[in-house]
Amino acid sequence: MSPIFEELDYRVTPIGALSLRRRRDLRLGEEVLEIKLGDAFLMSSHFTASEVALARLGLADVRSEQPDVVVGGLGLGYTAATVLADDRVASLTVVDMLEAVIDWHREGVLPLGPVLTGDGRCRLRQGDFFALAASEDGFDPDRPGRTYDAILVDIDHAPDFLLDPGSAGFYTADGLAALTRHLKPGGVFGLWSDDPPDPAFTERLAGVFAEARAEPVTFDNPYLGDTVTQTVYLARASD
Repeated sequence: MSPIFEELDYRVTPIGALSLRRRRDLRLGEEVLEIKLGDAFLMSSHFTASEVALARLGLADVRSEQPDVVVGGLGLGYTAATVLADDRVASLTVVDMLEAVIDWHREGVLPLGPVLTGDGRCRLRQGDFFALAASEDGFDPDRPGRTYDAILVDIDHAPDFLLDPGSAGFYTADGLAALTRHLKPGGVFGLWSDDPPDPAFTERLAGVFAEARAEPVTFDNPYLGDTVTQTVYLARASD
């Protein structure tokens, strides 16, 4: 039996205090892993439906038979692991700003760490996803300007609820247009949001991409005794 509560790691980062904790949820009778930034929850192993849906929905829209994929935001690894579960995927680059999160996976502290680090298709890169998205060189330091079939992002809580003010420019029309430089013709952009669909943001996507839509992801929340709806935004670059 694991302890009821255990803090596995705590580090000070440029955007606040980051902690990884494991607790025994006596009400649900299961072990839960959580990542917190300050007092805010970034991710919980109990709620992963929309992180998984981000990968599945994004890859379902990809036209390539051997897609190259970027995931922005590593977290507990559910989006990245779901990408790798698709045998079509040729390569996956996962970009995370927080060195601690990458360490947790590489050191096997997190259960999905061996899945990611043991797959030759997967590369974990420490870096600022938003700065790389805005740059000319993009996400592969060995191949500047490399383009991808899908770029899937799960970092901020929502387009208007940010972990750090520095990412605000990414969600503007200009920021989204800069991202399209890193997509192949017809490539897919996917974005996770903790909020229900926002028509204004979907419209903004449609002004930049050839196609855009919002897919609600609804699941049960036993703590609230109700369902919760989050969103996966999907957009396709011009051919």
